[in-house]
Amino acid sequence: MTLTDRDFVAVAQARFDALANYEVTLKSTSARAETVEVLYGYRKPGFVRMDFIRPHGGATLTFNPESGKVKLWPFGIDTFPQLTLAPDNHMIQSPQGHRVDESDLGALLANVRALQEHGDTQVVGTEAIGTHEAAHVIVTCRPGHFVSGVFRYELWFDSSHGLPIKVVSEGESCEPIETVLMENLRIDVPDSQLRPFG
Repeated sequence: MTLTDRDFVAVAQARFDALANYEVTLKSTSARAETVEVLYGYRKPGFVRMDFIRPHGGATLTFNPESGKVKLWPFGIDTFPQLTLAPDNHMIQSPQGHRVDESDLGALLANVRALQEHGDTQVVGTEAIGTHEAAHVIVTCRPGHFVSGVFRYELWFDSSHGLPIKVVSEGESCEPIETVLMENLRIDVPDSQLRPFG
């Protein structure tokens, strides 16, 4: 099987489906907002923890899929005050409209798969992202179709674990929406080393 014959999105989806949890440092940049850097943790079936490095350094946000609620500690977990919010609260959405309950790799891959259904997938080749070798894949929608406001994704899938380590989203006019780098990805972290989800 050649590089261009591989369905990297399907491989990444299978890898995500098989994992129990992961932790990663996310760095998000966009034209209309300051850079966001977060220590991100995810545990199935949908628990999320975000420890903000910048902006709002020290703030912690968790999502519990059982309660459907988000807890926000502006000055760090288990400190006062603690706010309980709905995941669609605008106060805790990103400038791009991302919600904490739809922020994991599985949600991203579902969006990419939905875009694939209405467009084309191109495997560009292999590139270096930092110290990692990654397959560069572009998914472009046909005109008039969007998924969460995105018309085109560029993704780089790490050749060692198959999951994306860089994602660029664009609108229909090829204007960049957001670039996300995923660094220091740890998959299936032992429970004793996993940061608690509040």
